[in-house]
Amino acid sequence: MDAFSLLKADHRKVEQLFAQLESANGKQKLQVFEQIRTELELHTHIEEKIFYPALEEPEETHDLTLEAYEEHDVVKKLLKELGRAKTANDEWEAQAKVLQENVEHHVEEEENELFPKAESALGEEEIEALGEQMEAEKARKQRGSASKRSSGKSAKKSASKAATRSTAAKRTRTSKKSSKKTSSKSSGSKRSGKSAAKKR
Repeated sequence: MDAFSLLKADHRKVEQLFAQLESANGKQKLQVFEQIRTELELHTHIEEKIFYPALEEPEETHDLTLEAYEEHDVVKKLLKELGRAKTANDEWEAQAKVLQENVEHHVEEEENELFPKAESALGEEEIEALGEQMEAEKARKQRGSASKRSSGKSAKKSASKAATRSTAAKRTRTSKKSSKKTSSKSSGSKRSGKSAAKKR
């Protein structure tokens, strides 16, 4: 897949998610937002790591590329702020709308201005090569985040197992102590009974 097709596919996916966000309610809004955040973080990563560096050199794409970096920074800040929220209140919704407008403006500028200029500056072969590189990087990042999630889950499981083991061990120690105490008490009462018998 060439660079433009890959990036446009990402753009369409994010557009669909924003449409879902508008119709979602309550906690569902936060869940849809998490999907948007994942998609945008991945998209900005491959653009900044592979696509934009190739466009910084040519004169016709230089200024637009620098502007695109700045627009990414704004989006990242908004994602960070929105990601802190526990509920989707009115303020959060207003901020989410600002995010959507920023993303839409960025997409429009990229597809209508940057891509046509990049096409003439780079040539077909390089556009194809960049697409392949971005696809590979995207897959690598997705594998990494998936393994992080699974290792996080397994870490939680092992932590809960360890906690269960330590609780069980504590219970065993406590029951051993209490059984020792009762046995020492009973042997003590036996001795006191014998001494009382001797006195008689």
